[in-house]
Amino acid sequence: MAPRRTSTKGFKRTDSLLSAKIRQASETCGFAQSRLLTQWAEIVGQDVAAISRPVEVSYGRGGMGATLTLLTTGANAPMLEMQKEQLRAKVNAIYGFNAIARVRVTQTAATGFAEGQVAFAPQPKTHPEPPNDPVLQQRAAETVSPVANEALRDALARLGENILNKTKR
Repeated sequence: MAPRRTSTKGFKRTDSLLSAKIRQASETCGFAQSRLLTQWAEIVGQDVAAISRPVEVSYGRGGMGATLTLLTTGANAPMLEMQKEQLRAKVNAIYGFNAIARVRVTQTAATGFAEGQVAFAPQPKTHPEPPNDPVLQQRAAETVSPVANEALRDALARLGENILNKTKR
C-alpha cells in the first residue's frame, strides 16, 4: 500500500474563499491591513488592547495621512491620549510606511451606542467546582500514604483526587 500524501489543499481553498470576504469587510471601515483588527493585542500589547479597540481608519483627500480611531471607555481615554505617538509608531510598523498620521480616541460608556457595547476583555470562564467525593479523597490518601514528606503527600493527594474526579466524569 502506498503511503498517504499529506496536503493542505483543503485549507488553501478555504483561505482563498474567505480572504476576499474578510478583506472586503475590513476595508469598509478603512482597514487595508486586516491584521490591525485580528492581531490588535500583539501589535499594541495586552495592556492597551484590554482597554481599546480600533474602530475606523479614515483617509484624507490626498490618500496619505490617515486617522486611526480607537474606542475606549471614558476612564481609560487619558491613558491612551498619553500613548498616541507610541501607538501610531506600532501601527505604522504593521503597514510598513507612515500610513497613520493621527490617532483619535473616542470614548463611550459601556452601554449605549452599538460601538460602545464592545467588551474589551473577555469574561473569565467559570468552572463549577466538582463536589468533594469522600470515596475519591480516601482512595487518593491511601495511594500516597507511603510518602514521608507531609507537604508532598498532601499535594499528591490533591493531584490524585483531581485526576480521579476527571476520570469519573
